Parts: sequence; C-alpha cells; structure tokens
Amino acid sequence: MSDITVNPIYEKIIDDLLNQKYSISDFFFSNEETKQLRESIIQQDTKQDFHQAAIGNSQNEQIVKSIRGDKILWIDESKMTETEEIFFSKINHFIDYLNRTCYMGIEESEFHYAIYPEGTFYQRHVDAFKNDDRRTLSMVFYLNDEDWKDDFGGQLTLFLPDENNTEKELDVLPLAGRLAIFDSKTIPHEVKKVNKPRYSITGWLKTRK
Repeated sequence: MSDITVNPIYEKIIDDLLNQKYSISDFFFSNEETKQLRESIIQQDTKQDFHQAAIGNSQNEQIVKSIRGDKILWIDESKMTETEEIFFSKINHFIDYLNRTCYMGIEESEFHYAIYPEGTFYQRHVDAFKNDDRRTLSMVFYLNDEDWKDDFGGQLTLFLPDENNTEKELDVLPLAGRLAIFDSKTIPHEVKKVNKPRYSITGWLKTRK
C-alpha cells in the first residue's frame, strides 16, 4: 500500500464490512455532488425513459408489483453525462481502492436510477441470484430532499444476525447524500412503503463468476 493514499472514508467502510457486513456513510459524496445527481435523476424522469423494475435476472425476470414497485433507468457508463461522470469517477476510484487494499477482485459494476412512487415498496429479498453469484457488494445512494423525515417512509431495512444467532432489524433512513453498502449474498433487506417519492442510485460491485 506504499503507493496508495489512505482514504479515511473508504477505510471506515472497509472496517464496517469486515466487522458487520454493512456500512452507512454520509460523507462518500459531497453536498454539491449529491445536489447535481438529484437534479440528474429528476431530469431523466421528465424524459419518461424509466420502466417498471422486475424481479429476477435477465434469464427469468418478471414484473410483480405486489413485491416490487419502483421504476428504474440503467446508467450506461459509456454514454454517461457530465454529472454521471462525477458519480462513476468516485465509484471506480473506490473499486480500485478495494481491489488494491483488500484484493476483492471486483471486475465490473452496474448501477441504475431508482424512483419509488408514493405507496410503493420492495419486499424482503437478497440481491444475489441463484444462477449468478457475481454480485458481491450492494450500494444504495440516496437523492431525496435534505429534510426527509421518518414518516415519509422508504427506509431500507437490513435483516442482520445478532450475537444469539437470531435476527435484528436495522432501519436506514434514506437521507440525502447517504450511502448504504452491504454484502449482496448474505444480507436480506427490504424497502418500506414510501409516502413521498423516493430517489436513489442503486447498484452492485461484481466479481468474476
């Protein structure tokens, strides 16, 4: 690591992942970067390019609104806007840091904008597929209003094992600029019903199959 500048934010995330398999960071992106990305998702939504999200992967995907109600728009890194370039520049720097310090073998990433309209939710699930285990780390970056309140809903609930090998729930409020990152294969999670439109960028860091 002699040629790597230690990044305290990344190091905190790594420590959290090693110790508890999830991390919540409010400092990964700056306030200005968060504002620009929020404007970007709202602008993209006006173009009506979003589509109803499905469950399953490309081999067996299906739309089931009783399970998942968000609408999404995949972000193509080869066609990204200047604002999206800010996002991927930091994500790719983080991936390089993980690979060089933790030897994680992250080979690719995939991200999409996600909008949960009022009244929608996403039932409990895990992000890794039975026929494709490349998803290693899940990332959700929130682009909501800065004054997002608990009664607005939309909390990310992580279902975590406790010291008695039972299960506890951790509710993560989707505050503007907050990043939730967790193990894709082992942590079940859900999105509680939203009472106000909820904006985020969601994605996965993936290893070799």
